[in-house]
Amino acid sequence: MTMAIRPDVVASGQVRQEDDLEQYRRELTGYCYRMLGSAFEADDAVQETMVRAWRSIDGFEGRSTMRSWLYRIATNVCLDILRGRQRRAVAMDLGPSSTADAFTGAQRPEHAWLQPVPDARVVPSDGDPAQIAEARESIRLAFVTALQHLPARQRAVLILREVLRWQASEVAELLDTTVASVNSALQRARATLAARNDAGAPGPSAGEVTADQQALLARYVDAFERYDISSLVKLLHDDVVMSMPPYDFWLQGPVEMGRFFLGPGAPCRGSRLVATAANGLPAYASYKPDPEGGHAPWSIQVLELSGDRIVGHHNFLDTTLFAVFGLPAHL
Repeated sequence: MTMAIRPDVVASGQVRQEDDLEQYRRELTGYCYRMLGSAFEADDAVQETMVRAWRSIDGFEGRSTMRSWLYRIATNVCLDILRGRQRRAVAMDLGPSSTADAFTGAQRPEHAWLQPVPDARVVPSDGDPAQIAEARESIRLAFVTALQHLPARQRAVLILREVLRWQASEVAELLDTTVASVNSALQRARATLAARNDAGAPGPSAGEVTADQQALLARYVDAFERYDISSLVKLLHDDVVMSMPPYDFWLQGPVEMGRFFLGPGAPCRGSRLVATAANGLPAYASYKPDPEGGHAPWSIQVLELSGDRIVGHHNFLDTTLFAVFGLPAHL
């Protein structure tokens, strides 16, 4: 969503100011997504940032860059959203794994769950390939999940310092605090992530999906669309996990996943997959057979790969995400 241009300001030069603001939308969306763990909330936060900036643009005196001014506004918006709210989580954070036959259909509300984000909304479309790879790495599900365990200001400090590479003095100015306070917050944030031992700060990018992994994905799509579960489970790592927000359960291991697909998940037989990209990972929009014809939206599947196996199979069943991903409403 972009702001409408008012006819009465076209001649005043404010149209160009709006263009100046809009050039930062993608990176601000990435920042707000890492802060909030929700594509919808990130979009809302960036829109609120743009509205606040637009309203006060005449008072922008250039004491800082426009970019840092916008990040200050966006940070305040995110801190307001996060105030008094529980963190978003993935199913693996909420309890032990289940078995396929223990599935009850119990759900948690939308605000409980970490949501995926389309790469196209937050990753630069061009530029230095290394920076693009780092951007993908810094939105991976494991890292964004780990960020949700940090207090909001620590979260902002870590993202600004470790992901966006701001200087401690720049972060201190943005947060109206001292360099010593920023460094202390960063140390505490690093310690929290290290103690979790499942993500840590984004390291060197794992790189693009390899040719062998592309072949693995092709075999997965073929097996899923034919609903050949015996072939599908052969593509899974022994420690693979599967989650299906908003359902309050998760599975571990190829055997339980196979039992689920042939049991509670059997209505997915006959589905079609449309390739997309989410959180720096390969992803698919899953469309289930529609009784009235064709296929209707069902879930966004985000796959984590390690070598020649699938290690994570995360299904987000909020069909309003299809519009966020720019996907067809029906096949």
